[in-house]
Amino acid sequence: MFSRAFRIPTARLAIKPIAPVFNKAALQTAFVKPIRMYSSHDEETFEEFTARYEKEFDEAYDVFEVQRVLNNCFSYDLVPAPAVIERALLAARRVNDLPTAMRVFEALKYKVETPDQYEAYLVELEDLRKELGVPLKEELFSKEE
Repeated sequence: MFSRAFRIPTARLAIKPIAPVFNKAALQTAFVKPIRMYSSHDEETFEEFTARYEKEFDEAYDVFEVQRVLNNCFSYDLVPAPAVIERALLAARRVNDLPTAMRVFEALKYKVETPDQYEAYLVELEDLRKELGVPLKEELFSKEE
């Protein structure tokens, strides 16, 4: 019933096929160009970096958040200050995650340029490490026993 009432003969329609557009100017207006957005703030100094990550570690509320901030902190092309490492260890203790605290020292070992720098960090953070009971990987798997 309805098929006959609403049937339109195809000969009466003026539909023309659309030709593909190969004009470069037309393509540029038809598509949005991808633009890489960079952060709007200026480059931060090492002191600002240190203050920002100290604050982020203080505000971390669970293991996932501590690990996320830790990954972000170590992704930069610099070695974090001992104050940042200290806050990272305290944050790992606050969320009760010993493996993350141990990984802080492993990441630090691979991030520094020389073994002497790693030793300097260990000396600087030795009291806190002993207080929190964070063993080093080297201490756990030493063959001196």
